[in-house]
Amino acid sequence: MGRGAGSTALGLFQILPVFLCIFPSVTSPCKILKCNSEFWAATSGSHHLGTEEAPEFCTALGDLAYHSAAHGIDDLMAQHNCSKDGPTSQPRLRTLPPGDSQERSDSPEICHYEKSFHKHSAAPNYTHCGLFGDPHLRTFTDTFQTCKVQGAWPLIDNNYLNVQVTNTPVLPGSTATATSKLTIIFKSFQECVDQKVYQAEMDELPAAFADGSKNGGDKHGANSLKITEKVSGQHIEIQAKYIGTTIVVRQVGRYLTFAVRMPEEVVNAVEDRDSQGLYLCLRGCPLNQQIDFQTIRSAQATEGRARRKGPSLPASPEAFTYETATAKCREKLPVEDLYFQSCVFDLLTTGDVNFMLAAYYAFEDVKMLHSNKDKLHLYERTRDLAPGNTAPSGTPPALWVALLCLSQSWLCLL
Repeated sequence: MGRGAGSTALGLFQILPVFLCIFPSVTSPCKILKCNSEFWAATSGSHHLGTEEAPEFCTALGDLAYHSAAHGIDDLMAQHNCSKDGPTSQPRLRTLPPGDSQERSDSPEICHYEKSFHKHSAAPNYTHCGLFGDPHLRTFTDTFQTCKVQGAWPLIDNNYLNVQVTNTPVLPGSTATATSKLTIIFKSFQECVDQKVYQAEMDELPAAFADGSKNGGDKHGANSLKITEKVSGQHIEIQAKYIGTTIVVRQVGRYLTFAVRMPEEVVNAVEDRDSQGLYLCLRGCPLNQQIDFQTIRSAQATEGRARRKGPSLPASPEAFTYETATAKCREKLPVEDLYFQSCVFDLLTTGDVNFMLAAYYAFEDVKMLHSNKDKLHLYERTRDLAPGNTAPSGTPPALWVALLCLSQSWLCLL
């Protein structure tokens, strides 16, 4: 088999598991979030197609995209006895019955997570996960990572809810990505809530679920799930009291941020732990999706000093130098922790001051949602490096500048 045929076969082999998931008649169905995540992990950066193989691979991906959409829609329509002839309508706000604007006093005890604990039981231990910026991830175990994760990835996938984000490039030709879409699915739970879907996109942060409602539906404990608009078009909060969970979604500039407070018991409520390998809030980003931004930050500082000593370089109109980026970030983040460092990294790689605000609000959400006030600030690099991946201490600064070029193409003018 020739090189081109071998490469194409490899590319098609990478998408085969997703293709098989789409057609249950070929094999047993699998979880779509897991399949999607495995697809992105398999095809992101580890395999580069030559010019001669790219058309066939792109054709296969196009077929996959079409058939996945068509098959998925057909399945959903069949499940719900929908007519393919219509009609369709826009979601409308539901009118709550009188007295339902507040949580019912006779709501079942099981619909209030903390109240459902017996008096002799220890109080639940709460954890926090957040995603913001380019994007930076703080997991439920307080691991802090900067990741590529372009495309759709699951943040949370347990017995009670699913959260998936879609990250898109910030600038054409740049590896910098940010969250442009967020979907949250609250699963139906006993007499508390019906299944509810919340979806936000760039320039669209609704204050209601997809069906127009603002609570958990028609069940007796429906108000144990409520959505509240804090700032129109910029900040919403979802309280899911039946699982002791608070979710904060913001739009900062064009992009979205996510933060959650959740009991450990809910975090770990999964039936198949083997399927949770790419559940980012629990496991973190795959190794091939992680960016050692602190190494790149050192390169940014080195490159900044080189600029002062040498001739000036052309720069984009919105470009920050290392000094101006650090000064800007100190306006909102006076402590030089990982949130501050993320802010500097994002300003240098995007030139967008809204990323400073994203880091600031992410830390404000940590202060509100994290249960351990001694762990608000994180300072240590927590990227998981495989043996042999640690850079030697004598590596020349020029190599770090080259690494920085991967994220910020306008610096590659030397």
